[in-house]
Amino acid sequence: MNMPSTIIALALAGGLAATAGPAIAAGDVPHPPALNWSFSGPFGKYDQGQLQRGFKIYKEVCASCHSIELLAFRNLADAGGPGYSPAQAAAVASEYKIKDLDDKGEAIERNGRVADMFPGPFANALAAAAANGGTTPPDFSTMAKARTYERGFPWFVIDMVTQYQEQGPDYIAALMQGYKEKPQGFNLPPGGHYNEYFPGHVIAMPPPLSDGQVEYEDGSPQTVAQYSKDISAFLMWVAEPHLTARKRTGFQVMIFLIVLAGLMYFTKKKVWSAVH
Repeated sequence: MNMPSTIIALALAGGLAATAGPAIAAGDVPHPPALNWSFSGPFGKYDQGQLQRGFKIYKEVCASCHSIELLAFRNLADAGGPGYSPAQAAAVASEYKIKDLDDKGEAIERNGRVADMFPGPFANALAAAAANGGTTPPDFSTMAKARTYERGFPWFVIDMVTQYQEQGPDYIAALMQGYKEKPQGFNLPPGGHYNEYFPGHVIAMPPPLSDGQVEYEDGSPQTVAQYSKDISAFLMWVAEPHLTARKRTGFQVMIFLIVLAGLMYFTKKKVWSAVH
């Protein structure tokens, strides 16, 4: 990895490590804008092209510091995911080195297989912290589901109806684009950066993305705004890879319950029709 990518990855480690808590603090931090996501709503599904672009950003920018330990290489070829073929997933796996044991119990390093989980960039948490200024970069496996914020009344009622659950991707995308010049009179400590969406507005992570940083082959805009949405969508898929199947099952269950309720109602009327 070249030096600029390493610096960016280290910066991302410090910033997202500080945001790994369960919720965003209230106060003068604005709510991230609600973006349009292909996977939103009861019938939403992931955009394969967007997931592939997000995976490319993860590999080129984030993977040197952040792990996705709950994801296996075979998941790249799962239905409802990025749309890779089993052969493509195997090719991705072969790019990684996996620490393993041979038949004699000796430590070896081999090429990855589709059954392997994505390996972390560090041998252990202590090594990760030592390489990142004393802070262990958080695992990305559930980051998009862990990040949330209070929307207040009446939005939380509306969210139950619309099934809005994209607070995590909204926040991650906003954070990536939330770097601004500090307001006049704002006390910014040395090494800090002003981010309007980060609690307290002071974040150690410099802007991790810049226009033209990651090359897209599908003609999508190579801008910070597009990068932010793509990596956010990918992290959402990592956190909930079976979202499409869950929504389909939920819809089928709702239809079943509606039909069952109708049958129960007419059965009740038939059974009690002779009672006056």
